[in-house]
Amino acid sequence: MPIQLIILDFDGTLADTRDNIVRTLQASMHQLDLPVADEAACASTIGLKLDDACRHLYPDGPADLADRFVETYREIFFRNKESLVPAPFPHVLPTLRQLRERGVVLTIASSRGTGSLHAFIDAMGLRDCISYVLGADSVEHTKPHPEPVLRTLCETGIDAVHTLVVGDMPVDILMGRNAGVQTCGVTYGNATRDQLQAAGADFLIDDFAELLCGISK
Repeated sequence: MPIQLIILDFDGTLADTRDNIVRTLQASMHQLDLPVADEAACASTIGLKLDDACRHLYPDGPADLADRFVETYREIFFRNKESLVPAPFPHVLPTLRQLRERGVVLTIASSRGTGSLHAFIDAMGLRDCISYVLGADSVEHTKPHPEPVLRTLCETGIDAVHTLVVGDMPVDILMGRNAGVQTCGVTYGNATRDQLQAAGADFLIDDFAELLCGISK
């Protein structure tokens, strides 16, 4: 079936935010006097909501730790946001524009907060490409729950059979599969090829530009 709608992850799929996220997570840990997790442990939480990331990193922490962690992370992020604007991965911008020219509707479903999502979309010059944006605070249930996909289908009026989710983490692939849509894993982000295959991705790409061929198959 031809793809009419692509639901895109943001961090690790469109934008190279790994270093920014890891540094902000570690700064939050320092400020809260927590044991500072290493780069790999921090990166493994990308794709989770901040409170879930905290619970993953500190499963035995006090009940209020996740709330304090989220507040601290956001304070640090917004204090430094002007210097944290991420770079798009290679070929993202021209590929998005070619997809739009083909008539494909492009949206974003992210575990990032809506405020920073919109700020980065504007700063990266993506605004003319993206039709609809859902952040973690826009939904009741985040990835891997299908709600972000189902809400996007409702908003756009496009059927699941014509829809593709593209992301770099297993939660992206599982979200798409749980919603009954096709899925594509990008291998240049924060998860491995094996992890994306294990999650059940329908196909993988090593460069964002390969999406142009992938959806034509």
